[in-house]
Amino acid sequence: MIELKTSAEVAAMRPAGAFVAEVLTALRDAAEVGVTLLDLDALAHRMIRDAGAESSYLDYHPSFGASPFGHVLCTSVNDAVLHGLPSGYALRDGDLLSLDFAASVDGWVADSAVSIVVGRQREEDRRLIAATERALERAIAAAQVGSTLGDISAAIGEVARAEGFRVNTQFGGHGVGRAMHEDPHVPNDGRPGRGYRLRPGLVVALEPWFLVGTDEIYTDPDGWTLRSADGSRGAHSEHTVAITEEGPLVLTARPS
Repeated sequence: MIELKTSAEVAAMRPAGAFVAEVLTALRDAAEVGVTLLDLDALAHRMIRDAGAESSYLDYHPSFGASPFGHVLCTSVNDAVLHGLPSGYALRDGDLLSLDFAASVDGWVADSAVSIVVGRQREEDRRLIAATERALERAIAAAQVGSTLGDISAAIGEVARAEGFRVNTQFGGHGVGRAMHEDPHVPNDGRPGRGYRLRPGLVVALEPWFLVGTDEIYTDPDGWTLRSADGSRGAHSEHTVAITEEGPLVLTARPS
């Protein structure tokens, strides 16, 4: 069931969005060569505790996870494209790292993700990350009252195809509010004019993630991390966005 938020409820989600943006900014700055994925998870955990917030990931156990997640942050490196389970892996020069974080403040959840390159960047990685960011911008621009979910999905897919990247539609955007995953599902490709017509009060996490060489993925032996089937790299960008009469409101906007 799709639940629309009142204007007051959208306003009440702002602190969660601001906190998630703050944590991702700190994590982005901390991700350096030699830092482990568990170090980053620990930093996010400390920030959650200090803010009196709650993790949306800790002990989360959906049907696609082999066990409760057990961490507060998703850390996906290189061919790991989603749901990366933090480990003792130490970041290396040139790693493509995607950080996905969701938390609850005063009972409201926000969800966001960013991809970066640690150390020296390859042109292909820069182009891949830029494509997901541009797709996210197009998706947000399409998130207007009276448009459809298909308009958002099509905007994302068009960017991927124009850049020659591949899209997996098994995992995509979703509603967000009192829970991290609510209806509706927002695929990262689709046909304009199709699907649910957007109304004020709908809050969605829009999250384009693209792969360089395939749209096929598999689950790592850790039971959570999703990897590209051909070993090619992926990138992921995400914001929590409210549909309003005045236009899309990005609740998780970060300093550039």
